Amino acid sequence: MGKLFVILVLFVSCAMAQVNRGELRLRVVDTSGAGIKVDVDLTNEGSGYSNLFTTDSAGEARVPELSYGIYVVRIEHQGFAPVSQFVEVRSAVPIDYTVQLQLARVTTQVKVNAATTLVDPNRPGSVMQIGSEQIERRLTSLPGRSVQDLVNTQPGWLYEGNAVLHPRGSEYQTQFVIDGIPLTDNRSPSFGPEIEADAAESMAIYTAGIPAEYGRKMGGIVEINTRRQIDEGLHGEVILSGGSYDTASGFAHAQYLWGKNTVGGSASGAQTSHYLNPVVSQNYTNDGTTGDFSTRYERNFTDNDRLILSVRHELARYEIPNEILQQQAGQLQNSDNIETMGTAQYQHIFSPNVVANFSGMVRDNANNFYSNPQSTPIIVFQNNYFREGYFKGTVSIHHNNQEWKAGVESDNTFLHENYSDIITDPTQFDDSTPLTFSFTGSRPNLEQSAFVEDLIRLGKWTVSAGLRWDHYQLLLNQNHFSPRVAIGRYFQSADIVAHFAYDHVYQTPSFENILLSSSPSVAALNSNFLRLPVQPSKGNYFEGGIAKAAFNCLRLDINVFRRDVRNYADDDQLFSTGVSFPIAFDKSIIYGAEGKLDLIRWQKLSGFVSYSYIVGNAWFPVTGGLFLGDDASDATSQLTGHFPDSQDQRNTVRTRFKYDLTSRVWAAAGAEYGSGLPFEFQGTEEDALAQYSQQVVDHVNFDRGRVKPSLAVSATLGADLYTSDKMTVHLQADGQNLNNRLNVIDFGGLFSGNAIAPARSYFLRLTANF
Repeated sequence: MGKLFVILVLFVSCAMAQVNRGELRLRVVDTSGAGIKVDVDLTNEGSGYSNLFTTDSAGEARVPELSYGIYVVRIEHQGFAPVSQFVEVRSAVPIDYTVQLQLARVTTQVKVNAATTLVDPNRPGSVMQIGSEQIERRLTSLPGRSVQDLVNTQPGWLYEGNAVLHPRGSEYQTQFVIDGIPLTDNRSPSFGPEIEADAAESMAIYTAGIPAEYGRKMGGIVEINTRRQIDEGLHGEVILSGGSYDTASGFAHAQYLWGKNTVGGSASGAQTSHYLNPVVSQNYTNDGTTGDFSTRYERNFTDNDRLILSVRHELARYEIPNEILQQQAGQLQNSDNIETMGTAQYQHIFSPNVVANFSGMVRDNANNFYSNPQSTPIIVFQNNYFREGYFKGTVSIHHNNQEWKAGVESDNTFLHENYSDIITDPTQFDDSTPLTFSFTGSRPNLEQSAFVEDLIRLGKWTVSAGLRWDHYQLLLNQNHFSPRVAIGRYFQSADIVAHFAYDHVYQTPSFENILLSSSPSVAALNSNFLRLPVQPSKGNYFEGGIAKAAFNCLRLDINVFRRDVRNYADDDQLFSTGVSFPIAFDKSIIYGAEGKLDLIRWQKLSGFVSYSYIVGNAWFPVTGGLFLGDDASDATSQLTGHFPDSQDQRNTVRTRFKYDLTSRVWAAAGAEYGSGLPFEFQGTEEDALAQYSQQVVDHVNFDRGRVKPSLAVSATLGADLYTSDKMTVHLQADGQNLNNRLNVIDFGGLFSGNAIAPARSYFLRLTANF
């Protein structure tokens, strides 16, 4: 049955897909029908999208990578009446849209109210969107986590230490999609090179109503569209920033467009003494540097054929923070991530109703870990790397009120692991633990998939339905089908969209150190061990909610959700090292509610406040992974019962508001509160004091097994220093954790080490656009 499904989809598909994104082909003409060069302002208030561009001499412009929704086209040109019109993007097939300007009259033309775009009446599910202004005016991030910090502003998302994102309680199940290319490995600072937020133009985030096009990592999907100018000539941006913790960074991007060709490139570099979240407040050994460069070439051969090529190289080198005892011993551990990636994308339009795309990617990724001889209680060396070859193809068909899409996907990752250790303090380990150990292994991780989906508009109803097939072959060989459906209903009189989504998900295990943890050679580490193959997670996600617009400036989103997952994925660490690997438990049940109130703009004020409530529990027995010594005994004997999920933070509140003091100066303030994550510390309180200090221990509650609540207050002042038709210069000053609270993110326990958030800190960012 699975092979038949693949053959059927291959018959109709040979292309790369872009989920819920389309392209606008705009033509502006005068009263005689001749094209005219004009400035165009294209906006969507609900998503925060804003783009100011100029048509060419024929009055034409192409605007790619537009998320589905309703946009307002505004044109003001001397001698003609102002124009404001709606245009709806609802298909992957490019939309041809013509605007005819009329001669100016004495009477005033009635303009379209942009507030109508606050709520999309034809969206079947909830999608969180981050627009260009929010990206540009965000709080300055420490190196390695700018995109993660933006995603973490949304309800339902939580950090563990080192900017590891957890959507609605999922562990390591986030995938980033960069211009249509998915990256399913862990992209947190301690695992992979940074995705730079300054390179992004917009972001769309899914935690429910996930299209069948997406699979493998299904906790949350983060789509990122990188910046591109559609005006001819040279355009670019330079950003310099610096501040606390000896932090300094620079980013530069340039693009040149001529005729049917576009070439661009970017480069960035950063350094800091606070790269990871330290385990103690003293921030021992935490220097880090990052760097990357990329280049991109785009060619429109015809109106129906487009080719895009890109190459990116990234690296991060950083120290591993010490505990107090490790610092006293003189420990120094270092790690680095190096990645090189090349992509190719091609689009062909067969007819006004049929478009096909395909894309391919090849990337090399290496992760290394080094230790000096003073490391305690263990010296660790690691050299892991993989080569990934990826292909995806889709065809999209517009037919009346339906948008069909079908496609195939192949992802082949060749894993190589090399690990060794030397125990320097045997008293910290069981007597049977060998003083030295090494492992080398290689194996391909092969994953293929196919999908078909349909977006149907039935009056006030919108339905998205899809079916996905996945094949996974690494330690196991499995096939699985996943149905998905999302339904939305628009109530025009109340300006409310009500929606419901059901997603059946199939999530493959994280492959970090999976060969080591599943190898028979780990039996040498301890005479008492448990080693089980990690099964893919299978689950059912449910969500219901509403989106409501009010007073032409407010949007309220409320969602309730439940996630039931079998073979619930988590992670553990090997001994006292930073080497983590996947494990799994019998099941999990995670449920909660989220709300977000956006003030789009009321006079000079804009901002948001959000609230999340999450309850998560995981159930024994253990169903996958490696356990040694006492952990193996506990895992073997614990066959029933449940415990809090490591992201079981009951209450999270975030807010940030911006006020325009003048036309060129603005101020913002915000705060973030968390009621505290659970922990399970295996030592005594005296052990915790020796390792982490009194300051840290004072911020955890051993009786409740919870970290005490956290609170961080921030403020920003921004000013446009210079503005002209060709250049703008902007300066921004940020103060973070102004209340200077010692905020403990995680406390050393079974699955997570300590993590301390930054103390009071200040940053400056200077941005020049041309």
